[in-house]
Amino acid sequence: MERIIVENVSKRFRIGFKRNQGFLARLIDFFSGKEPKKEIWALKNVSFNAKAGEVVGIIGENGSGKSTLLRAIAGIYDYSGEIKTNGKIISLINLNAGLQSRLTMKDNIFLCCSLFGISQKGIKQKFNSIVEFSELGNFVDTKLYQFSNGMLQRLAFSIAAHCNPEILLLDEVFEVGDESFRIKSANKIKEITKKNGTGILVSHDLEMIEKHCDKVVLIDKGEIIKEGKAKEIVKRYKK
Repeated sequence: MERIIVENVSKRFRIGFKRNQGFLARLIDFFSGKEPKKEIWALKNVSFNAKAGEVVGIIGENGSGKSTLLRAIAGIYDYSGEIKTNGKIISLINLNAGLQSRLTMKDNIFLCCSLFGISQKGIKQKFNSIVEFSELGNFVDTKLYQFSNGMLQRLAFSIAAHCNPEILLLDEVFEVGDESFRIKSANKIKEITKKNGTGILVSHDLEMIEKHCDKVVLIDKGEIIKEGKAKEIVKRYKK
C-alpha cells in the first residue's frame, strides 16, 4: 500500500515581497531601489513514494529543501504538484508545536492527544504508557516552561508515537536528547511501521538514518539527487 505519493511538487518562496502591498507601492519600491525582490525555489519537481511498512529517511545539506518537503506533506505549506496521503498523519516537525508551556505535563498529554483525535477514555488508557516511554514520571505535575529541550523532545515524541499514527513525520527530532532515547525512539518508529504505518524521518544523524531507514532520499537545492537503499545513499552523501 502506498501511504505517500509525491508527484512533481515544487515550492517557491518570494523574498522581499510585502503581503497585500498595492501595485503603486511595489512600483515605488522598485524604482527607489528598496527591498530587492527575488524568488527562491525550495523544491523543484520532487517525486517519490513511501509504502506502508517503510521508514524513509530524507537527507541533505542545510537549506536543501528537506524540511520544506516534510511541511508540504504535512499540509503546512502550499505547493504546486500533487501529494496524496493514505492514513492518519501525525507530524512532529516542531517540538513545541501544540505543547503549552504554562500547562503541566499531564495537562499537555490530554490536550495534545485530544488534538490528535484520541477520546478522553483512550487518553486515560494510554496515559501511563506515554509517561513510562518518556521516562518523565517524576515531572507529571510540572509545568513545561521548566522542561529542558531534551525533556520536551521525550514528551512530544512519546505523545505522537502513542496516538495511532499511520504516517509519522519527524523533522530533526533526534538532534537533542541522549543516545539511549534516540535508539528507543527509532525502535518505536519501527514498531509503528510493522503495524502497516509509514515513517518519514528528516535528520542529520546519518548513523541513525543508515541503521533504521529502509529507503533514503537525498535532496540538494530542492531537487532529488538519488533515492535507494540507506547504506548506498548515505555513502554517496558522505562523499
